[in-house]
Amino acid sequence: MSRIRIVGGRWRGQTLSVPKLPGLRPTPDRVRETVFNWLGQDLSGRSCLDLFAGSGALGFEAASRGAARVTLVERDRGACEALKRAAARFGADRLEIVCADALQFVARGPVRYDVVFLDPPYDRGWIERVEGLLGRVLLPDALVYAEGRDRIEQLAGLAPVRHGRAGQVNFHLFQLSPP
Repeated sequence: MSRIRIVGGRWRGQTLSVPKLPGLRPTPDRVRETVFNWLGQDLSGRSCLDLFAGSGALGFEAASRGAARVTLVERDRGACEALKRAAARFGADRLEIVCADALQFVARGPVRYDVVFLDPPYDRGWIERVEGLLGRVLLPDALVYAEGRDRIEQLAGLAPVRHGRAGQVNFHLFQLSPP
């Protein structure tokens, strides 16, 4: 098990335990700092969805920065248990951890969100499979963060806002286009 630190907000400097699971690679500190600079340091009142949560780094960062509600969706049971332990340790009452398949969760579209984080395992086609379903969980003017090995030029119905690269990580911010 490895550890990553939360880089901002009320839990700044606290660490999350990351189970050693195939394909699990937390978003690097430097990338998270940039993304939350793009989103704004204060997410008060916003609802966030960390789809393919894995380590939970993005969801915990959002909660640490004041998000009103954060849902973390992760399919792997071991990763889910680690997320639940971390939430209990932090007393994170605004976090909801859902142990489910990301595509099925989005297809149901149970709730809509202001910010959605997409950081699935690389090179498995997850972004392409989920993009057509995103409209079911996005509020008007929603922002979508997407991360992958390759640059993502477009996501269905979303306008590109920003792009960055750190090492082998391409990261992007998109916004729901007005109707």
